[in-house]
Amino acid sequence: MSEFLQQFAMGFASLDKDNLARVAELYSADILFQDPLHRIHGLADLRAYYEQLYANVSELGFDFHGYDQTEYDQVASGEGYLRWTMHYRHPRLEGGRPLQLEGCSYLRWRDDKVYHHHDYFDAGALLYEHLPLFGALIRWLKGRLA
Repeated sequence: MSEFLQQFAMGFASLDKDNLARVAELYSADILFQDPLHRIHGLADLRAYYEQLYANVSELGFDFHGYDQTEYDQVASGEGYLRWTMHYRHPRLEGGRPLQLEGCSYLRWRDDKVYHHHDYFDAGALLYEHLPLFGALIRWLKGRLA
């Protein structure tokens, strides 16, 4: 189990709207962040993204379930995966009720800072399934495809 991944997960989980300056402790200046909805280059843009994210939710937190470093060269590879559950509330989704999303982050790091962060999750489960019209349609489509 990677000590770096554990440290990163603890630091990331401790972020909130009041301490986003700490993003610079976790990420390098040349960070590339990507998820199904965004592609962000640079530390300033990543911090702005997190500021907007925290401003739009009434609650946001992460539970990490695993820290998996890649198999080839366990010590020096500087890459690995974090499995997580995000817990969140948004006033416009499901009447502000608590929601959760399972996902995985692929990280690459050097000099104790992440320079590549790619999140994998179901964007429909994050957002679209909780919107009144889209939600019913997406749930119906998922049911038909299953």
